[in-house]
Amino acid sequence: MGEHVKVAISGQDDFVQPYLEAALGDNLVQILPEMLNEKMQLDVLLTSCDAIVLMNAHPPITGTGRDDRTALLAMRDAARPILEAVERHGSLHLLLIGTLRVHPQPTPEDPFYSSQVSLVPRDIAAEGQLWVEERAIEHATENSPVSVLRCSNVQGVRLDSTEGNGILHQFAQDSIFGWLSVPGDGTQAKDFVHISDVIEVVMHILENRPPTRETLCIGTGEGSVMSDVAAIYQERTGCDPQYGNDDSHEVWGVVDAWEIEQRCGFRPSVTPAEMIEEAFENAGA
Repeated sequence: MGEHVKVAISGQDDFVQPYLEAALGDNLVQILPEMLNEKMQLDVLLTSCDAIVLMNAHPPITGTGRDDRTALLAMRDAARPILEAVERHGSLHLLLIGTLRVHPQPTPEDPFYSSQVSLVPRDIAAEGQLWVEERAIEHATENSPVSVLRCSNVQGVRLDSTEGNGILHQFAQDSIFGWLSVPGDGTQAKDFVHISDVIEVVMHILENRPPTRETLCIGTGEGSVMSDVAAIYQERTGCDPQYGNDDSHEVWGVVDAWEIEQRCGFRPSVTPAEMIEEAFENAGA
């Protein structure tokens, strides 16, 4: 990314956002929450920017549940100043980073997540995410294009701590104590994608604007069946997998990675096996 290109980031995300800010380095312009209500200050800040990223995966209020009605209101309130500032600016590339929860779970008719899959938000926070996406796309222009990015099950170690993010890290922690709480009956599959690959896709899109608007799902295109994943942990630690646990908030299914391959030349650099190894190393197992 050129040294004169500036990218603003707004939102409160404790995993993807720190990695993206680190990748941007001197190109980063931070928008703090208290700036959102200062229209003039926000406009001045964005004058030097070529793009703005809005973290749109969950409500900005800590402790607000995904099924809490206040989640929708909080996501709207946090996004509205940014959306209006982008419309005033007239030449910013807006990236929204959210989750796949705006889609229904995959079916035999639609087995993969893609830009073509129907939109049926699974919880209140997903309704908020979709509201922001639709509002942004509605105002997309050639000069102010919009990229909507929806991430699969992102795994990795948090940048600002040694805590792991994602179910593979949770499994590594739990297995040390001799048990494994596996959501679902073990037949479901997840598309695990590493944080480094997510950042690679985001950076490519920042450096290559779309013509007007685009929607992309970020994943590897590879499904890991949960019983197979649990078996790896069982073999490694001797833990006892327990199936049938609540899976109502899990994201099952596989991303159609053809879209990001065509858009970004993307090939995942970290395999599920390597993500599991990282999880064990981070847990000290």
